[in-house]
Amino acid sequence: MGEQTFIKTRPAVRPSRKTFSKSFKVDIVLLLTTLALLGFGLIMVYSYSWGFSMLEYETPEAAASRQLLWGLIGIAVATAVVFIDYHIFQRLALPVILITILALILVLIFSGGVQDTRGTLFGSSVQPSEMAKIAIVIYLSVWLYSKRDTLQKISFGLIPLAAIVGLVGGLIARQPDISAALSVIILGGALFFMANSELRQIILLVLLILLIGAFIIFVSPNGRNRVIEYWNGLQDFSSASDHIRFSLRAIVEGGVFGKGLGKGSVKVIGLPVAWTDSIYAVIAEELGLLGAFSVLGAYVLFFWRGIRVAQRAPDQLGKLLAGGITFWIVFEALINMSVMVNLVPFAGNPLPFISTGGSNLVTTLAAVGILLNISRQGIDQPANERSEVAAYRRSRRDRRRSVSGARRSPNAKS
Repeated sequence: MGEQTFIKTRPAVRPSRKTFSKSFKVDIVLLLTTLALLGFGLIMVYSYSWGFSMLEYETPEAAASRQLLWGLIGIAVATAVVFIDYHIFQRLALPVILITILALILVLIFSGGVQDTRGTLFGSSVQPSEMAKIAIVIYLSVWLYSKRDTLQKISFGLIPLAAIVGLVGGLIARQPDISAALSVIILGGALFFMANSELRQIILLVLLILLIGAFIIFVSPNGRNRVIEYWNGLQDFSSASDHIRFSLRAIVEGGVFGKGLGKGSVKVIGLPVAWTDSIYAVIAEELGLLGAFSVLGAYVLFFWRGIRVAQRAPDQLGKLLAGGITFWIVFEALINMSVMVNLVPFAGNPLPFISTGGSNLVTTLAAVGILLNISRQGIDQPANERSEVAAYRRSRRDRRRSVSGARRSPNAKS
C-alpha cells in the first residue's frame, strides 16, 4: 500500500519542476556560439583598431571601448527580446518598417544624399541601412504569414513584396550603399522562397532580383568600378584592386598559424578599412588559416542551429522569422569573407559580431534575441511529446500490473 501511495503522488511533483524550468530553455549551442563570436570580435577590435582609434579618438583603446559599450547595449536589447513573445511583431511590424523608411529618407535629407556612402544619423551613431535589414525580415515575415492563403496570386504575393522591397532597397541605394541595398533585395527573395510560394512566382522573383541588382550596379559608378575590378582580378592578380591585393597578401603572410594576435603588419601599411570590411583578412594574417577556418566554422554552427530553431518553431511566423534572421546573418558573413579572396565583387558587408560598428552589432544581437525567443517556444514541443509518451507508457504499465494482479489473486488464495 505504501508503494502504491508513492507511485500516485510522484507525478504531482514532476510538473512543478518542468514549469519552473520552462521559461529558461533556449538553444544553448546558438547562445554560446553567439557569445563566442562576440567575445572574439571584441578581442579583434582591440587588436586591429588601435591605429584607427589613435587617429579618430586620440587613444588606442577608444574604438574597443565603444564596441564594448555597443555590445553591452545589444546584449541588453537581446535579453529583453528573448522574454517577449515574438508574436508581438504582428502588431509592431508596420510601425517598424515605417520608422525605418522615415530614417532612410532623413539620411538623404540631412546626411549628404548621394555624397554619403555610409548614411548615418545623430552624429554617425545610427546607420538606418543596418536597421533596414532586420526591419525587412520582421515586416516581410509578418506580411507573408498573414497572406499565406493568397500568395499564389501574383497580385497578392509577388507584386506587393516587390514594391516594399524595392522602396526600401531604392532608398538605401540612393545613399549610396549598394551592398546593403542588394542585401535587402536578396533577403526579400529568400523570405518569399521560405514562405512556400508558387514556383512560377519564385522564378519570376529570381529574374527580377537579377535585373534589379544589375541595374543598381551598373547605374552606380561605384558599383561598375567594383565589378570591373573584380573581373580584372580574376583575369590577372596584378590588375586587382588595392583592397584585394592587400587582403590576399595578409592571408598569404599569415600562413597556417598566423603571426600572432596584434602582430599583423598589412593592416597598417595599406589594407583599407581593416576595422570593418577587411577584418577577416586581419584575422587570417594574425591567426592564420587555422583562425580563419575556425571563424568560418562558427558561422556554419550558427547556421545549423538557426535552421534547427526554424524547423522546430511552433508556427509559420516563427519559421519565417528564424529562417530570415539566420539567412541574413550568415549571408553577410559569407559575403564579407568571400570578398577577401576575390570570390565575389567587393561589397561593404560587415562581418557580423566582429566588425566595428554600433548599429550593425546592436541590430544583429537583437535579431539573435528573436531567434532565442523562438527557440524557447519551439524547444519545448519535443519535450512535451516525450512526456506525453512517457505518461501513456506508465498508464499502460499500471493497467498491465492491475490486470496481472487480478489474475494472480485467486492463486494466492488457494
